[in-house]
Amino acid sequence: MTNAFTALADPTRRTIFERVAAQPSAVGALAAELPVSRPAVSQHLRVLKDAGLVVDEAHGTRRVYRVRQEGLAELRAYLDQFWDQSLAAFRDLAEAEDA
Repeated sequence: MTNAFTALADPTRRTIFERVAAQPSAVGALAAELPVSRPAVSQHLRVLKDAGLVVDEAHGTRRVYRVRQEGLAELRAYLDQFWDQSLAAFRDLAEAEDA
């Protein structure tokens, strides 16, 4: 989980992740939309892939990247535990005020 948060801490990498989440994309298409080079986009995608957040597939001579749903589910499960704790604390406070 730490790798995923570390990977998403970089603003450029987070932007790349968000674009891949919106639509599977090849490196060239991503680089055309960003102020970074194709090699830099490839490096960012490698970090995201190593963190388990994206996967790639061969489409002819290109590699198309898409979000790895399991990686996204792991992130959500991690964050949900804090949401669940907050809701439980709110419920306990509301019940204590009613008593």
